[in-house]
Amino acid sequence: MTRSRRALIQRFAAFPERIASAARTADGTPPAGEWTPEEVIRHLIAVETGVHQSRLLELAINDDPQWSWIEPRPWSAEPDLDLDGVLERFAAMRATTVANVAALDADGWARTGTHATFGPLDVGGLLGIAIHHDEEHLRGLATD
Repeated sequence: MTRSRRALIQRFAAFPERIASAARTADGTPPAGEWTPEEVIRHLIAVETGVHQSRLLELAINDDPQWSWIEPRPWSAEPDLDLDGVLERFAAMRATTVANVAALDADGWARTGTHATFGPLDVGGLLGIAIHHDEEHLRGLATD
């Protein structure tokens, strides 16, 4: 595995710990129209399963899958989970995604799909977009 690939995976893998710290210290009552820390994490769970894991699976089984822009609403399953519960669930889901990505060989890493907004993307490109999305939500919590 190349150093840049390893660094990208490590950055992607480290995010649950970073967002947990920010979510626990954020003001739990955001401005009108904004999500609470728990809603942000629930959104990240929905993105993890409905976008990241789904697209990686499509790459594995289809040649040049086509993707549109998706912005999932917060994950609604397990409504009784509190902030710590959704943080744990997100960390577990991200760990699954990381394990799947880390297990890819060079051919798997190089497979591409086409995003309606971003154009052709390989696994590294998908992770780059995921990291950017993560960072946007991290900044949002930091400003609460």
